[in-house]
Amino acid sequence: MDLIHSPDFPAHVEELMKKHHVPGLAIAVIQGERTFSAGYGFASLDPPKPCTEDTLFDIASSSKSLTAASVGLLVRDNEKYPDVQYDAIMSKLLPEDFVLSGQGYTEGVTVEDILSHRTGMPRHDDSYLGVLAAKPDDARSVTRNLRNLEMTAPIRSKYMYNNIMYTVATYLVEKKSGLAFADFLQEHFFGPLGMSSTHLQPERAKSFGLGDRIATGYAWDKKDERYVGFGAWDCPDSQGAGSIITSVNDFIKWVKALMNREHPIDEEVYKGLTRMRTITSPEDSDAEPFTSPIFYAAGLEIFYYRGYTVIGHDGGTDGLGSRFFFVPDFKLGGAIFGNSNDAGDIATILSRELIDEVLGVPISERPDWSKIKDDENQTYEDDPKQEKLRRVLREEAEPQKMPLSAYTGEYWNPGYKGVTVEVKDGKLFIDGSDRSMGFLLSFDHARGQTEYIGNCSSFFSGESYLIEAKFMFLNDKAIKVGLQLDVRRLAIGPRGLFHIDT
Repeated sequence: MDLIHSPDFPAHVEELMKKHHVPGLAIAVIQGERTFSAGYGFASLDPPKPCTEDTLFDIASSSKSLTAASVGLLVRDNEKYPDVQYDAIMSKLLPEDFVLSGQGYTEGVTVEDILSHRTGMPRHDDSYLGVLAAKPDDARSVTRNLRNLEMTAPIRSKYMYNNIMYTVATYLVEKKSGLAFADFLQEHFFGPLGMSSTHLQPERAKSFGLGDRIATGYAWDKKDERYVGFGAWDCPDSQGAGSIITSVNDFIKWVKALMNREHPIDEEVYKGLTRMRTITSPEDSDAEPFTSPIFYAAGLEIFYYRGYTVIGHDGGTDGLGSRFFFVPDFKLGGAIFGNSNDAGDIATILSRELIDEVLGVPISERPDWSKIKDDENQTYEDDPKQEKLRRVLREEAEPQKMPLSAYTGEYWNPGYKGVTVEVKDGKLFIDGSDRSMGFLLSFDHARGQTEYIGNCSSFFSGESYLIEAKFMFLNDKAIKVGLQLDVRRLAIGPRGLFHIDT
């Protein structure tokens, strides 16, 4: 661990934080029996509060390893849960609750399918309702809504990242164990591992007196060159997919238990979690140097770097980013959390640099991980689909002729529930703040009085992207609208068709 103990390391971290607009970052690293942890910058800017190794972060999808491990404990316990196996059919474990649309899916999807993102269901992230909704979703309602969501690929034919199925996995744990998922995690993981500051959901952490340690999330406003901050929200609708609140000092205990197969992880559970089931990007031509394709196991991603196995997961939600990893051959593990949308980029850069250091790669032969990450982000910024939509608005947009009142009303989709199209500031507008990943959507007319381009911005961070929309008319009144929802980091999901609610 010479790199992190070097006098230049803090300055290197702070330089990355300034470049990527990350107010605070915390790092914990373990190699063998030696550990190191530190915090940099600020957990909160107003009032200023230093970020430490004990600052608490929502680690988003880095939580998935604990969800998969929870299922793994059920699989291991053949006395209490003999029917829960990785190849067990989900609909037999959750009869009447787990029902999928399309022929053969309900009868075919297994436990390990939902844990390895190969069910054939796309993300559908905007289908579940968050805490601002009149009736927020929970694990049971999310599971029972599966029947209303479109399947778009055959089972086990391709990798399709899906948060919903991890929430479904927690419902399975709750049904079989009789415990709320938060209590299951406490009894089987947080308690035994001494993770005394770790909880599911921020409100639970606050109830244990930890509220003042929770980091504020931030997004960087490029236009005004300032940070936009927002607090942590409970997300019962997406438990298991994220929402674990923890510090690097606590979470490194979980990384150590995984890496060393320490209680509650034994060899059987470890093998179940690390069995490589899906290639995430089989046609990826931009793989990182000396790096294999990435395989998804169960709540863990696995790849080979210079011939050595690297295991871990990343997480990102509005204002927060995280990554953890371990290299079994060198007993090296790490957890890196930050409070900005781009904190995950720094976590990736530093984790790769730490691995190069431990592998003893000469400095002259090390990839420039910061530049590699910059190039990846540049590709995102220049996405041709977004540029095409921007060009339509600049060069091809036709005048609006129909009165906007012809489009307004309550629209309904069984899987996505209701949306209201109204007029705001002279434009058609949808307030989607009731969604788990809340959004605000305003429309600009493109062509034909039916085709629109929507500017969809995060309700929390303000980060925005363009989507396509199309209205369908009957007797000069819009009766349906198709929205290209589920655009997350430009991963295009299904076209949701909303019918007018009469």
